[in-house]
Amino acid sequence: MADVLIAPSILSADFARLGEEVRAIDSAGADWIHVDVMDGHFVPNLTIGPDVVKALRPHTAKVMDVHLMIAPVDPFIPAFAAAGADIITVHAEAGAHLDRSLQLIRSLGKRAGVSLNPGTPETVLEYVLDRLDLILVMSVNPGFGGQAFIPAMVEKTKRIKAMIGDRKITIEVDGGVNPTTAPEVVAAGATALVAGSAVFGGDYAERIAAIRDSCASL
Repeated sequence: MADVLIAPSILSADFARLGEEVRAIDSAGADWIHVDVMDGHFVPNLTIGPDVVKALRPHTAKVMDVHLMIAPVDPFIPAFAAAGADIITVHAEAGAHLDRSLQLIRSLGKRAGVSLNPGTPETVLEYVLDRLDLILVMSVNPGFGGQAFIPAMVEKTKRIKAMIGDRKITIEVDGGVNPTTAPEVVAAGATALVAGSAVFGGDYAERIAAIRDSCASL
């Protein structure tokens, strides 16, 4: 199978030295840099805005994978695109006009993603599949790092894989991903893994390698 993409989430990084942290995970083997944007409204936490993404952009040439956990989301998409995001992912639950949001992301020359909360069925994606580059399966309830993986999301990932068919859509899983849970979701169809505390809790290179190696035999 193709190599799994590892996207460390800077939500678990040291915010006092974010630029240094991004350079560190880049050199440690990260494939993408995952940026969690939370508004204190759609999710119960408040993190960063487009100016931080813009400030971090010069610190890495890797894909900037920006996950917008904000509502309403459409007014902020252009700012994150201009700040240097490569992938912009919005939540299916964050607005009434998902197709419009995806059109907007694509019109700005960015890859478009949709994220699903654990309680949201994958069927909401049925009529937007052809506008998608990425589907992000939340395997915890969004808002905070360090939560335990929700096992039911393995079956959900399998169903999404079946829905996609032969479309070139990346399936990404975010929440409680570590060397134990990673093989489960990769076997179910995930091709990109977001990891926060599982990377930033120790030696970055060793921890990224451990997640990657756990899936090597699949």
